[in-house]
Amino acid sequence: MEWNKKTAKESLLGSKADILVVAAGKAEMVKGEWIKPGAVVIDCGINYIPDSTKASGKRVVGDVVYSTAKERAGYITPVPGGVGPMTVAMLMQSTVESAQRFLEKFQPGKWSIQYNQLTLKTPVPSDIEISRSYMPKPIGQLAKEIGLISEEVELYGQTKAKVLLSALKRLKDKPDGKYVVVTGITPTPLGEGKSTTTMGLAQALGAHLHQNVFACVRQPSQGPTFGIKGGAAGGGYSQVIPMEEFNLHLTGDIHAITAASNLVAAAIDARIFHELTQTDQALYTRLVPLINGIRQFSDIQIRRLQKLGIRKMEPTTLTEEEMHKFVRLDIDPTTITWQRVLDTNDRFLRSITIGQSPTEKGFSRTAQFDITVASEIMAVLALTDGLEDMRRRLGRMVVASSKTGEPVTTDDLGVTGALTVLMKDAIKPNLMQTLEGTPVFVHAGPFANIAHGNSSVLADKIALKLVGQEGFVVTEAGFGADIGMEKFFNIKCRYSGLQPHVVVLVATVRALKMHGGGPTVSAGVPLPKEYTEENLQLLANGCSNLSKQIQNARIFGIPVVVAVNVFKTDTEAELDLVAQMAKEAGAFNAVKCTHWAEGGKGALALAQAVQRASQAPSHFKFLYNVELPVMDKIRIIAQQIYGADDIELFPEAEQKIILYTKQGFGNLPICMAKTHLSLSHDPERKGVPKGFVLPIRDVRASVGAGFLYPLIGTMSTMPGLPTRPCFYDIDLDPVTEEVNGLF
Repeated sequence: MEWNKKTAKESLLGSKADILVVAAGKAEMVKGEWIKPGAVVIDCGINYIPDSTKASGKRVVGDVVYSTAKERAGYITPVPGGVGPMTVAMLMQSTVESAQRFLEKFQPGKWSIQYNQLTLKTPVPSDIEISRSYMPKPIGQLAKEIGLISEEVELYGQTKAKVLLSALKRLKDKPDGKYVVVTGITPTPLGEGKSTTTMGLAQALGAHLHQNVFACVRQPSQGPTFGIKGGAAGGGYSQVIPMEEFNLHLTGDIHAITAASNLVAAAIDARIFHELTQTDQALYTRLVPLINGIRQFSDIQIRRLQKLGIRKMEPTTLTEEEMHKFVRLDIDPTTITWQRVLDTNDRFLRSITIGQSPTEKGFSRTAQFDITVASEIMAVLALTDGLEDMRRRLGRMVVASSKTGEPVTTDDLGVTGALTVLMKDAIKPNLMQTLEGTPVFVHAGPFANIAHGNSSVLADKIALKLVGQEGFVVTEAGFGADIGMEKFFNIKCRYSGLQPHVVVLVATVRALKMHGGGPTVSAGVPLPKEYTEENLQLLANGCSNLSKQIQNARIFGIPVVVAVNVFKTDTEAELDLVAQMAKEAGAFNAVKCTHWAEGGKGALALAQAVQRASQAPSHFKFLYNVELPVMDKIRIIAQQIYGADDIELFPEAEQKIILYTKQGFGNLPICMAKTHLSLSHDPERKGVPKGFVLPIRDVRASVGAGFLYPLIGTMSTMPGLPTRPCFYDIDLDPVTEEVNGLF
């Protein structure tokens, strides 16, 4: 039947309808007399009719003649102001419900993740051959599988991505998973497989035991990659892929740190030069220039004025004395501790002379380069918990002292904002994957022997939220337990507030034989027969180092699982002896691991031991109170962790401790810069050295990062290249564009 006024009237006259919903799209079509007295009328119509009293010349009416209908209806919705607000409310409710359904897919819980099946080969191919034989799943797919939403992921091609810090904000109220740190005994120069064990354990927990698991590791420096040690992606069937992406530029974080560090160095020398060659007025005119006829302080200059106690905002009102204080940092060149950096091993940059050009007007000084991964900005990246915190840390980095002994910071130099801009992308953790498809965060890369040696706090925090309460985060601490693990507990955990559940201590028969008195182990030289033939006595003697490192871990109140990384020349008797002596030394468990040859399958026993240990009671505690005097904190580490009789402070170290204490930095934790090849300061002393005094040559302050670092013995912050570096074997195939020779 055609719908018009006549048929509508006929349909409604005498109607018994108690509720009338009108949505005809005809202005004021339904008259009041058509409606049953007391009925409920819902008018959904939106129509415009001419109205000369309105500025627009029209007004909005519904499908019902409101003026007459309201006299008969019990309830009626007006137009406008009737169903519109209800429509908006319902739309909002539907939007919220839709968002909730969407977000439920990305809440921590059991992941629905696609794992890769390994096809194991014997003999095991080279690391790069294995890496190339498996196609990583698209990194966007992995991100979705582990509960990240697309807005939290920035893709860098198909195999790596940056994860935004908004993920941590979204998940901040979710419980953390289990926190596992992988460390090791005192290693040989060849390394004992901590990275490989980290990947094998993650693959076992994820692909084989179907637990949510994240591995968190450092980004490798190009120093060792092209030097002697090679890359750090793990090895065999337990590695991060693609390994060439992992070991080379990744997403450029280390380059950003290099640029930021060198900007600070340039700012220091430029400021000294300009202060030497200009009057106060000339400096002030250039530091606060006229722009469109007006002088204004920048935000960072206002902070400097406030630091100086000058409460003025108008540049023209400063007195001559205030102007002098503002423009003069008066840096004492002999106190400069900030160095230029390069991510290359280069021994000839350990001591250089700068400023020899005639344009520098005779201002020259002796300086040096450090390797980038030893820089304070790298440590800041690793320890920060967000952009604002990073900005504060970058601003309070101390680069030198003034001639009156006051600390000079990057904020004083005016460079804090620029540093933050250079680091704004580097702060986001990098997402990659293992061979078996479990997720890996690769973020920050401070060396463990000359920095604090751990991946970033942010990567660990995001991973702990993503895995959920029953999941695991496996993070690696550099070198032996006396180095990376001690700093993990006393520095990283102190700043992050995180408490680990398990320590995994990696040991090898090879390294323990070395500690038992075996011949020297050197990279690029075949192992002597003592390492390839069974020798239980040599091994038993070397287990003293294993026992000491277990003791070091237990000092912090955390259960220890020893992972005996199996090599093909190890015998069952040797492996059994290591496991037995580890348990006698107090390990929660000790298991043999073949993850290098078998992937996650070869670390199943380790994963199960870690699961059990994570349920065991633990009583985490720090080694020392940061309020203790600096010398006492150094002595505690030297005696309790290294086994030293005492410490010896060189005059320069003693003076620095006095200076830093006076400047207010005495309550910072300690980051020892020491050889990783011995518990002592002497790399030739193996096992558990006795009767030595630890020489403290110098002490430096990383105030922005938040620690003091004593330099032990002859420790250098710029490594050198060996006679035959790794780069001899690295090349690019011009046809396939494949990288060859990385390991």
